[in-house]
Amino acid sequence: MPSKKKSLLKVILLGDSGVGKTSLMNQYAIKTFSNQYKATIGADFLTKEVMVDDRVVVLQIWDTAGQERFRSVNVTYYRGADCCVLVFDVTAPDTFKSLDSWMDHFLIEGYPRHPEDFPFVVLGNKIDLENRQVTTKRAQDWCQSKNNIPYFETSAKDATNVEQAFQTIVRNALKQASQGTDVELYHDFPEPIVLGENDESESSAKRCSC
Repeated sequence: MPSKKKSLLKVILLGDSGVGKTSLMNQYAIKTFSNQYKATIGADFLTKEVMVDDRVVVLQIWDTAGQERFRSVNVTYYRGADCCVLVFDVTAPDTFKSLDSWMDHFLIEGYPRHPEDFPFVVLGNKIDLENRQVTTKRAQDWCQSKNNIPYFETSAKDATNVEQAFQTIVRNALKQASQGTDVELYHDFPEPIVLGENDESESSAKRCSC
């Protein structure tokens, strides 16, 4: 019996260093969390197979470094993305203020097919912490001003809203990909890919929050 066709979707996580991009990816993909902080070098990715309306989807989640010095390198990972996830830390106002810059940078460097309709999702992370600085209304107002971007408040530590957020991310990515011709379908899909370890970077499966 031939194997069931699978769709490959690419999602990229953007945001300042320390907002929790790696932790969100690890919590969703492999259900792990670590309090130990280690900044991502360059970019890592994990894959997760999900079902959407009886359709098998392999989600490739790219976690990029938030430091300014990596921006020129990371633009190569923007190409071909089906959804862009903007992440900020609700306890750090500067990371929220950076969302405009990250969004513009992606639209300029990522060359999406339809930039005016390209799907973004915003995650306000670390709601488990007490010293919140960015209100829900402030974040919602910003998202509404940007063509009603979906907004979720998450905690990578205790998994609050992580699954729900990624369900929306997957559906929006699938909708975006279906409008073009670059949804990749495989009869014999290769094994799920995790970035290999090398001298400069550890596998994202072993990374801590970033």
